Amino acid sequence: MKLQGKMNTDEQGQLLIGGCKAADLVREFGTPLYVMDEEHIREKCRGFKNSFRHEHLSTEVIYASKAFLNIAMCKLIEEEGLSLDVVSGGELFTAVAAGFPMERIYFHGNNKTDSELIMALKVGVGRIIVDNRHEIARLEKLCKQLNKEIRVLLRVNPGIEAHTHEYIQTAMHDSKFGESIYDEDLCEIIGFCQKSDYISLKGFHCHIGSQIFEEKSFHNAAKVMIGFLAKMQRDCAFITEELNLGGGFGVYYVDGDE
Repeated sequence: MKLQGKMNTDEQGQLLIGGCKAADLVREFGTPLYVMDEEHIREKCRGFKNSFRHEHLSTEVIYASKAFLNIAMCKLIEEEGLSLDVVSGGELFTAVAAGFPMERIYFHGNNKTDSELIMALKVGVGRIIVDNRHEIARLEKLCKQLNKEIRVLLRVNPGIEAHTHEYIQTAMHDSKFGESIYDEDLCEIIGFCQKSDYISLKGFHCHIGSQIFEEKSFHNAAKVMIGFLAKMQRDCAFITEELNLGGGFGVYYVDGDE
């Protein structure tokens, strides 16, 4: 077992997490038991924010709810100045219950229901990441019904192969997520948004997969996306305001992970 953060062992070989004996926690709370080291999580949040801070660019770090979410985690993420992505009505409900700032919520997912979209519109999430032209049409219809405006990002596939398990690669051109950057109808999709009284297209989102240990995959995705933004400006007269680069940094699960 690889020990991380404030995890270590004492003289008797007992596991310590944040200075607390795991055995003592089990006796007090029972099993199964999830134990989070708050100090370690906060250090990671600050590390990511510092790494992406830029003198000339406005940057934002967004925590993925799918990693772990409850009210306490929402409050921690808010305190550390991160934004939050959610992919379901349940995750959005948790964020609302925690009092998380709605303008810092990014609502993802390639199979959102109408009820989830309505909930997102009513609570006023900051961005909805739309997967395709069909979702955009559904969303505009719901916006009209509720008389709500919404800012969106369009998810696209940059065609980057991330060196991870094939089932969690999400950016290949045959992926079920998003539109290919080579889709000939992208200008038409952009035009639809520009003509809408309810939908404001701010830019694009891509996600190359999960459990990625090689930084090169992220570099490649960024390069491809910058070229794509230039193409959208040239071919579609669309100037991108926001670029959301997604993908999961690898974490230690099994022996051999580095």
